[in-house]
Amino acid sequence: MKVSEVMTRDVKTCRPEDCLNVPAQLMWDRDCGCVPVVDAEMRVVGLITDRDIAMAAYTQGTSLSNSNVESAMAKQVHRCHPDDPLTVAERIMQTQQVRRLPVTDAHEKLLGIISLNDLAREAIRERGGHDKVVALQAVANTLAAICEPRVPAVSPATTARKNGEGRRLGSVHAAHTGSRIGGLS
Repeated sequence: MKVSEVMTRDVKTCRPEDCLNVPAQLMWDRDCGCVPVVDAEMRVVGLITDRDIAMAAYTQGTSLSNSNVESAMAKQVHRCHPDDPLTVAERIMQTQQVRRLPVTDAHEKLLGIISLNDLAREAIRERGGHDKVVALQAVANTLAAICEPRVPAVSPATTARKNGEGRRLGSVHAAHTGSRIGGLS
């Protein structure tokens, strides 16, 4: 089975220059935890999660309307393609410890998104059938890999306190290189 068969196609997006209210409102309206960040040509340039927004509000000490998406988004985005087998998406999720992957074409233009939730729903749908493509055990293994503790990074708040800066830090991702797609839940 291919990624295109289970991915979500109707994905709302935001732009790097948008204020953080924009993706927060999209997440509220769509009951989702992340929004792809795209440029004018719909190429994926980042991803922002609900956790990224919460951490930006905390560490920057400003309202969401006073911070832009670029200051909080993950810039290194792991992705897959619509013709990839689901096992490729699972492997990327496991090795990169992410719950969602933008699905892009060869030019990095957004086509959809695939999530661990999509894989779990497909496994449940197939549960009674003979031709199981997504096994419940594989979904459990992917979740376990995603949830594996990482080496703790020094938090921006700890760094700020050590430097006598208080709560205002400038950028939530001063210590966040974007190597993961936020704290996806």
